[in-house]
Amino acid sequence: MQYIALIQNDAVVLGLLMSTLGLVFYTSSSNNAFWQKFYKVVPSVLLCYFIPSLYNSFGLIDGNESKLYPIISRYILPVSLVLLTISIDFPALKRLGGKALIMFLAGTVGIVLGGPLAVAVFSVVSPETVGGEGPDAVWRGLSTIAGSWIGGSANQTAMKEVFGASDKLFSAMITMDVIVANIWMAFLLYGAGISKKLDAKLKADASAITALQTKLANYQSNNAKIPSTGNLMIICAIGFGVMGLSHLLADWIAPAIQEHAPFLEEFSLTSVYFWIIVLATTGGLLLSLTSAKNLEGVGASKVGTLLLYVLVASVGMKMDVLAIFDNPLLFGVGLLWMAFHVLIMLVVAKLIKAPFFFVAVGSQANVGGAASAPIVASAFAPSLAPVGVLLAVLGYALGTYGAYLSGLMMKWIVGG
Repeated sequence: MQYIALIQNDAVVLGLLMSTLGLVFYTSSSNNAFWQKFYKVVPSVLLCYFIPSLYNSFGLIDGNESKLYPIISRYILPVSLVLLTISIDFPALKRLGGKALIMFLAGTVGIVLGGPLAVAVFSVVSPETVGGEGPDAVWRGLSTIAGSWIGGSANQTAMKEVFGASDKLFSAMITMDVIVANIWMAFLLYGAGISKKLDAKLKADASAITALQTKLANYQSNNAKIPSTGNLMIICAIGFGVMGLSHLLADWIAPAIQEHAPFLEEFSLTSVYFWIIVLATTGGLLLSLTSAKNLEGVGASKVGTLLLYVLVASVGMKMDVLAIFDNPLLFGVGLLWMAFHVLIMLVVAKLIKAPFFFVAVGSQANVGGAASAPIVASAFAPSLAPVGVLLAVLGYALGTYGAYLSGLMMKWIVGG
């Protein structure tokens, strides 16, 4: 039975989310001994994500019916990406080396192979869980998960059409997608808080990442100024201006490609949202080559980070932590799939001695895409958010091909 949320007014929901963020940041900066000990164990960004999920799970709000997330993901996220990339240091990023790309590709391989592995296991222990016929055959729905976890919603929808999953099955897969992906994201956010310990276990050299953080911190301290109203207005003007331009161009580019080169849909190049993210990120990167980079001194990345936390809360409010009990065996497929993805990443990280930052961002660039990869990256340091964005954009290009291959293997395993 579908419930009716206690709070249905999105203005009230937004107020609740912002108040929650304020409470988390107030307590995390408190000198109280209890809160200082608490936040040494629980990262503040994890609470910004988890508490809104409880509001949704217990019926206070309805994250799926709310119109906030579509607005925030399409208007606020692009602005945040612009302001977080405007101060990017290309030479410093280059010094991070190829480990970031290797970990991203390892994550992709883990997802492509993890689905068929999970289906193979459950076809033995619980065949009915991965069974079904026609459009309701579970493997068809699982192919859409592969599309989402490698690329994004555009790739997920593409797999629904390619393999013909029913609407009912697709809805169940979206629920599994959100819950399993967000459970893993919660672990990544927690891992960000203990990354030094994890790097020690991986015997990883995180010096390049530390050097980048130090360089940016020194830049901020040497150039920091108390921002005036004019400074903040210019920051917002650039951020929202590039966002608006991105929407304008995306609304023209995507339909034009769909009309004149529809085969490029396999690369998600007919998705308006794909182009919004790409154009906003590109705009920020180009501005970093100009004097606009100096806006970092008056808090450009701080404004971008603030907007990113609003996105964190809106992502959290879409998760129902209780839904996992509706069909636990199906969620078992997703959890096993994710576990294989994680295992592959940790093995590769150990072999190449990659720091946990690359594990976390490489994984989330696959599983979460451009909406959440910068969230995980910024949990390490706001200045590192662009790394997540750039890898997530690559995921959009690989998503359809990887998911198609994974879907074919799952079909072969169940004999569909």
